[in-house]
Amino acid sequence: MSQLDIRPLHPLFVGEVAGVDCTAPTTDTLVDAIHAGMDEYAILVFRGPILSPEQQMSFTRALGPLDIGFAKIALPGSYRSRFTDEALADMSNVGPDGKVFDRGHRRIIGNIANQLWHSDSSFQNPSARYSLLHAVVCPEEGGQTEFADMRSAYDGMSASLKERLEGLEAEHHALHSRLMLGDTSYSEEQINKIPPARWPLVRTHPGSGRRHLFIGAHCREVVGMNVAEGRMLLQDLLEHATQPEFVYRHEWNVGDVVMWDNRCTLHRGRSWDLSKPRELRRSTTLNLEPSVAELA
Repeated sequence: MSQLDIRPLHPLFVGEVAGVDCTAPTTDTLVDAIHAGMDEYAILVFRGPILSPEQQMSFTRALGPLDIGFAKIALPGSYRSRFTDEALADMSNVGPDGKVFDRGHRRIIGNIANQLWHSDSSFQNPSARYSLLHAVVCPEEGGQTEFADMRSAYDGMSASLKERLEGLEAEHHALHSRLMLGDTSYSEEQINKIPPARWPLVRTHPGSGRRHLFIGAHCREVVGMNVAEGRMLLQDLLEHATQPEFVYRHEWNVGDVVMWDNRCTLHRGRSWDLSKPRELRRSTTLNLEPSVAELA
């Protein structure tokens, strides 16, 4: 397979892939075709049966080195995952006993934090490249995931704003969004577990060559600006970048795998009745190249 069979799902980005079995062993040719498809569409949707955790991780490993992201902050013994592989993130509201967590559980707070626009692991260096979210149990209503194209958002900015952003960097911190939502029960050890990362507000995508914004809920300040001015700039950019014309909403079906490029998209979960089970698994790859200097 030298080229994927892709049906566009949105005028600007997102494509549905036909003829790829995510449960089967991957080939170098398929991996190259997926990278090319991601460079063009930024988000690919695969339909299929429910994958085992092992199958999902095998498919993900073929695409690059793994990222464990926010799991680095968890202290030993603080939470028992349902999965043996720490690189497979349990994005559900269900515990190891199969029961839905109560409203006050840390995992519910995490589900709510995921409803903010963000890019996975932008708070670390290296940050994330691809995330793959797989649906196992879907609620009858709500629980969609929305995606925003940061390439088209940049294209839609005024020339004066583009000029203003050149050379500016934002500091991203792993716990910024959690603290903002009132989840303050982290130890100093956890807060300092992942040092803040600085990234240009505007970068060049290495695969497509397109310029794009790099923002989201993990941004806590613009370097060189006072906090208030910087956060207002970040808020203005977020409002621009998440206008309806730049956004795709995914309605989940059991078995779906949605892969997105964290370098040039934002995403957020949508609310649902948290007393109802929703089970998704996320695996993520690291963005080890190109260098930071090449990204600006």
